[in-house]
Amino acid sequence: LGGNGGFGGGGMNMEDIFSQFGDIFGGGGFGSFFGGSGGRRTKKGTNLRVKLKLNLQEIANGVEKKIKVKRHVVALGVTFKTCSACQGSGQVKKVVNTMLGQMVSASTCTVCGGAGQIVDKKPAEADSRGLIIKEEVISINIPGGVGEGMQLSMSGKGNEIPGGIPGDLLIVIEEAEESVFQREGNNVIYDLHISFIQAALGDSVEVPTIDGKVKIKVDPGTQSGKMLRLKGKGIKDINGYSRGDQLIMVNVWTPTQLSREERAVLEGLRNSDNFKPDPGKQEKSFFDKMKEFF
Repeated sequence: LGGNGGFGGGGMNMEDIFSQFGDIFGGGGFGSFFGGSGGRRTKKGTNLRVKLKLNLQEIANGVEKKIKVKRHVVALGVTFKTCSACQGSGQVKKVVNTMLGQMVSASTCTVCGGAGQIVDKKPAEADSRGLIIKEEVISINIPGGVGEGMQLSMSGKGNEIPGGIPGDLLIVIEEAEESVFQREGNNVIYDLHISFIQAALGDSVEVPTIDGKVKIKVDPGTQSGKMLRLKGKGIKDINGYSRGDQLIMVNVWTPTQLSREERAVLEGLRNSDNFKPDPGKQEKSFFDKMKEFF
């Protein structure tokens, strides 16, 4: 092929051809291999990771926490100058002659670490990079609905780097061990223990919730295993405005020790028809109850 349509003409060279792929491969495409500019990537400091333990109330409603973090920061009074090894580009280029012509490979400058600048003057307490370790108190807003192992990120609160941008602070959520409630998704489960007398006659009892204590009604004839629901007393949905419920599992407690008088009263009721188990078809099994609530 002649003219400007082939590889040998004056209209297009190898760099022109590969530069057409720049939008696909990002940056300068193949320019760095054929002498193109490519550009220097902005360096970023390292990330910091901390663990934050929260109780169920904090998880349910969200909370603001202040934590102490030690991070590398550029010391006051540090001045920098352009790296002479890479002339501020952050990269060292090497020219290689091949059958296709000259190819240019680039690698990170070992003198400045890719920052393009080096320390000129620094205070005595700073290291060779002009950094010191500084302890800071950082305020973190934790949204309601987070869970065990969830990771939140605060941009720019990690380690600083000369000539670059700071890394991030990564907060890993841990759930504190809970003795009162169990968590099931956005719902919380509470085991309520009542006496046989309360179950038979009914009662008004006080139960704890994430937001404080409330009174609930236990109907006469309540069976062990019955589940009660307190709407909206659970955990906020982290992705929306809804909130889970508190599920109350009723457990009728059977006394393990009886006095002679108590035993005599119960013996007198042993053969009463009202004390004979008669669940009937309307009584749901434990698994049916769990299906209903979940």
